[in-house]
Amino acid sequence: MPMTRSQEFFVQCHLTERCNLHCRHCYQTGKKTVEMSLSEIKNITAEVSDMIQQWSETYGLAFSSSFNVTGGEPFMKGDLFPVLEEIGNRGFEIYLLTNGMLLDRDRARMLPELGVKGVQVSIEGTEEVHDSIRGKGSFSAALRGVHFLLEAGATVTLNTTLSSMNANSFLQMVELCSSLGVQKLGFSRLVPSGRGKEMLENMLDAPSVRKLYQSIYSAETRGVTLVTGDPIASQMSVEVNEDGGSIPCGGCAAGSSGLTILPDGTITPCRRLPIPIGNVRKDSLREIWATSPVLIALRDRSKYKGRCGSCKRWAHCRGCRAIAYGYAQSHGDCDFLAQDPQCFL
Repeated sequence: MPMTRSQEFFVQCHLTERCNLHCRHCYQTGKKTVEMSLSEIKNITAEVSDMIQQWSETYGLAFSSSFNVTGGEPFMKGDLFPVLEEIGNRGFEIYLLTNGMLLDRDRARMLPELGVKGVQVSIEGTEEVHDSIRGKGSFSAALRGVHFLLEAGATVTLNTTLSSMNANSFLQMVELCSSLGVQKLGFSRLVPSGRGKEMLENMLDAPSVRKLYQSIYSAETRGVTLVTGDPIASQMSVEVNEDGGSIPCGGCAAGSSGLTILPDGTITPCRRLPIPIGNVRKDSLREIWATSPVLIALRDRSKYKGRCGSCKRWAHCRGCRAIAYGYAQSHGDCDFLAQDPQCFL
């Protein structure tokens, strides 16, 4: 059967909950878990590979498949490099998400050799802002790691979680990236989940998000590429003049183009959307993807509430389900299909 189009599918694999930081806005809780072994992770990569191959043969689709490997802090996982090697041997693109602090020259050099296509390092803004969120001394330590990555020839993205604490200084990140030689600058919005629940008052309101995004996309980027997984940001340059359909074809990845696997094997639609839908230690990923009531609901436009359900951009956006869920929870609800409270479209 001829291939007609390419479809993205990714697995975000969290190797550990352990971390050397205790960030104020983190969507994780740092709870202790029985982490998956290397052999279990090998089984997962094999299952995902077989699943995608069968999809490709059945539906005639060419897949762009990847693993986003993170933690906690992934460099606190002793067998990180064998894990990366296994994923690469299965033909997946590999992206690593880290706080950068535990990188040294040797570790940085190994990443491109293992086929890691990009490394995301979290930087929350200026040194003062960053350290106020992530801890004293974390800014300089992270930039030292970035230096080692660039020296090793890695493609680096600095990523910022946007809130009232750093929105006004975010554009200074463009200058920082340019001065360091970092290729990409990413951003996402604060999710009031995990420890981030305590920062609910630091969430930007919709007009503030609009103003910030307008300033970001009108700024001189000085050769730095802006990247984001925020479905609302992705819609700012897209004109939609009709209903747009009811089949997800972009926007929020939850239920559409990816899954998350936690250190103990728990499967969730998204790491920032803490709704367990199975566990790889006992459940089939393929069956979860096809039959999970949560995933099915995420793909059903009629289930969405408020403005998201009636929006002409639904198929291409759907808002951030994690933010919608976290915000709804903070107001006494548990609806992951609620409207995105920061939408300004």
